[in-house]
Amino acid sequence: MQFSKTAVFDGKDYMMEMNKMIEEIQRMKIEKNALILAHNYQIGEVQDIADIVGDSYTLAKYAQKTDKDIIVFCGVHFMAESAKILSPEKRVLLPALDAGCPMADMVTGEDLRKFKEANPDIPVVAYVNTSADVKAYTDICCTSSNALNVIRSMDAEKMLFVPDRNLGSWIAKQLPEKELILWDGFCITHERVESEDVLDMMALHPTAKVLIHPECNPKILEFADFAGSTSQIIDYVVNSNEEEFIIGTEAGILHTIEKMAPNKKCYLLSPCLVCQNMKKTTLQHVYEALLYEKHEIFVDEEVRVKAENALKRMLDINV
Repeated sequence: MQFSKTAVFDGKDYMMEMNKMIEEIQRMKIEKNALILAHNYQIGEVQDIADIVGDSYTLAKYAQKTDKDIIVFCGVHFMAESAKILSPEKRVLLPALDAGCPMADMVTGEDLRKFKEANPDIPVVAYVNTSADVKAYTDICCTSSNALNVIRSMDAEKMLFVPDRNLGSWIAKQLPEKELILWDGFCITHERVESEDVLDMMALHPTAKVLIHPECNPKILEFADFAGSTSQIIDYVVNSNEEEFIIGTEAGILHTIEKMAPNKKCYLLSPCLVCQNMKKTTLQHVYEALLYEKHEIFVDEEVRVKAENALKRMLDINV
């Protein structure tokens, strides 16, 4: 059955309305030559409608390579902005326009401009969780997936790492030959995890492996059997001979793992591991973004070109 482009879904019968909405999204995606990207932290329904689900590194690669005319980015603002930086000829839509990232807001382009004026010989490595303005003053970007390889690739022995002090501390511990100046930023979701949360879960599930994202505080990472990005945590669960895991990152990853490893038992490390910004995007938002082609992301061209250099240098390095 074909539905009108102007179909309105009012939620009177949730399952029926949702099924209609999914059909409409699939139809419009083909009609408009669109690609839907979703981060692993998105709600399950949004992950299920996406063409590609992954971490920041995976999604950045697809944004760079796609031949689609429209990219619907189900994530937060800096992710959609990065897609626009890498694919300026594409229309990039952010379904939930108010989905931001508090950590990304903890450093500005003006902050880095002042730092570089005072320290012209110290290169800047920026976590991809930053604005285009910040990336424009950055020598190279990284994600949690490729951070170690990016830092290893740097000729300098000393560098500034922005904005995540926790990820930066984890990198510094792995690479003691490099001196990292750490910006005082953090992920408000991962930072909420306390040692007691880990101890309580380990007591409840004593045989479970503890897998933790390096955005958590260093004191939390001390409990980890494995620390890594979302994609690395997923790969660990899928490929491990173990059956039980305590997952120390945002709750959305459990949906991904359940689809890829349905026989494994995974427990969220703490109920506080829910990012409200990642949870803002709904099927309704995706539907309306495609229908009205709204919430298009734009980046000033001078800023975009500078930021693109930092992102492309990252993508040129193997994970």
